[in-house]
Amino acid sequence: MSETFEIIRYTADVVCIRDGHVLLVERGWPPYKGQYALPGGHVDPGEKSRAAAARELLEETGVRVSEEDLVLVGVYDAPGRDPRGRYVTVAYMATVPSDVTARAGDDAAAVRWMPIEEPRDLAFDHGQIVQDARRLQFSFS
Repeated sequence: MSETFEIIRYTADVVCIRDGHVLLVERGWPPYKGQYALPGGHVDPGEKSRAAAARELLEETGVRVSEEDLVLVGVYDAPGRDPRGRYVTVAYMATVPSDVTARAGDDAAAVRWMPIEEPRDLAFDHGQIVQDARRLQFSFS
């Protein structure tokens, strides 16, 4: 009997919302170099996904949120969602005050606040994650 093993990478992403706009980062390298995506990245060994999400948001955009302010959007694990291999991400949503500013840091080439209704052609499946966060946000209203 032959067994097949698949390496699965664990990541966390954040839908950060300010005044009806979502914070996006321009990817600085492949895959999807030059395209916009949600801030996020790998969960470090010994780290929880919520802590990784808050850390990645801060590293990539300079925006600080507490882990407690992150609301679970969902788990995204479809095969093929990332061309580099199997990636499973836990997506969170955070709402920040209107005076919060962002700056490109870490591996982001640029940052941009985009109206939350607009993001469609985002890297990976991030457009779907934004849509799911929007639905979740409206369910809280």
